[in-house]
Amino acid sequence: MANARRVLVHPDRVRTMFARMREDLDDLRSRHLRELSDLRRELDQVRANYADLRAVVLARHRTEAELADLRRQRALVEAWAGARDPAAPLQ
Repeated sequence: MANARRVLVHPDRVRTMFARMREDLDDLRSRHLRELSDLRRELDQVRANYADLRAVVLARHRTEAELADLRRQRALVEAWAGARDPAAPLQ
């Protein structure tokens, strides 16, 4: 009675199951790597779109500031060019 245990699963079957599980894990790993690659590519595209949008918004802000400065300069030129009525009260 050295080893009276009953073998429930043959060792070859266990090796086959482990080999199949290893293949499944390899398949999952490759699918995850492909998905990660796709997501990184999409993130890079989003970052590029964000950079383009940011450049457009900054250009618009610079243009609006320049326009406000030009309007201020025009108002000053119009004020200097206008004749003042000495009888009118100062504002």
